[in-house]
Amino acid sequence: MTTGWKLAPESRNALLAVHPPRYPRAIADHVTLTVSSSCPLPPAQTDVRIVGRSDDGKGVEAMVVAIDGSTRRPDGMVWHITWSLDETRTARESNDVIADLGWTPLEPAKVETCPAQW
Repeated sequence: MTTGWKLAPESRNALLAVHPPRYPRAIADHVTLTVSSSCPLPPAQTDVRIVGRSDDGKGVEAMVVAIDGSTRRPDGMVWHITWSLDETRTARESNDVIADLGWTPLEPAKVETCPAQW
């Protein structure tokens, strides 16, 4: 089970209009906290902001987010939203793209989210 935050539909739509997806499959629907069956839901009043972008130019685009002012996840990786993918790529690859290529800062943009498990 995955635990994290789902983007509110109206926030997702507004952000996609400002940051059009580069690849055919727009994902842009969640921020993962953990993939664990024993994790409780995260706080509802979390401040989430897009602060950067990473793109490998080969089919993976991710938006880096700051949660409560930090881009660092508890596992040491970077908080992000997989933004768009080419048909042959997977969302899991966003972690590698950010780790390998880093990210470019963007003007911070608020993201409305709600805690979720899926």
